[in-house]
Amino acid sequence: MIEEVPVPHGRLTVETTGGAHAGTVALVHAGVADRASWDGVVPALAARYRVVRHDMRGFGDSRPPSAPYDDAEDLAAVLTAVGVERAAVVGNSYGGRVALEFALRHPARVSALGLLAAPLPDHDWSAAMRDYAEAEEAALERGDLDLAVSLNLDMWVRGPRREWDDRLRAHAHAVRGPMRTALSHQHLTDRFGTSELAELLGGLGESRVPTLIAHGGADLDDFRVQAARLTAAIPDSRALVLPDAGHLLPLEQPAATAEALLALLAARG
Repeated sequence: MIEEVPVPHGRLTVETTGGAHAGTVALVHAGVADRASWDGVVPALAARYRVVRHDMRGFGDSRPPSAPYDDAEDLAAVLTAVGVERAAVVGNSYGGRVALEFALRHPARVSALGLLAAPLPDHDWSAAMRDYAEAEEAALERGDLDLAVSLNLDMWVRGPRREWDDRLRAHAHAVRGPMRTALSHQHLTDRFGTSELAELLGGLGESRVPTLIAHGGADLDDFRVQAARLTAAIPDSRALVLPDAGHLLPLEQPAATAEALLALLAARG
């Protein structure tokens, strides 16, 4: 079922699949994708669980923001609107950051946590990441959306360790449209989006739910470093490396991602 859910100063598109036979899983997409990036993962999860995924503001079918907002609180509003008090929460990339902030703010609402290539707000980024960010900002300031999309495909689909091949081009084709939508609205999400994650990181050691911390072996080394930090800080956590994957794990390796998430859900007891 696809529906629009009201949030402060806006509405979000939410898709629900499966039945809550064994609970609910909320999936939060990356900052260069939309909810469709989870399409390959959902069938395996929906066979046992209710799966809820939404397009964040300015992504996919959800309109861009026009006033200050908070993605973690939007996730809380989505779950409340669909009648879910407690869920396993999983996010990829920026979606992992949103999932982590939600878990730190609302620990009673989280039964398990999945952080897939999740960034941290106080990470000291590598020169490669800084160079990409500067080039993207310059392209967007010039209004060169095509170049901005190309830079993002190179960074988040191809990555720093691989050359383009037919498989990666297929992934790029799948995410190009959602990426273009996200970049066209980035001036608004940057302007209006708010977060308190930096102030909440001191609570990582208080987490009491099973947590999966995964990254791709072909991704930027920054995400290996951040995954190691998260694994060391969160008590009941398990690290996973998908050696042949880049940054967008659900898109590149949906079967392996689903298998890892099913194991995480089983660990809830």
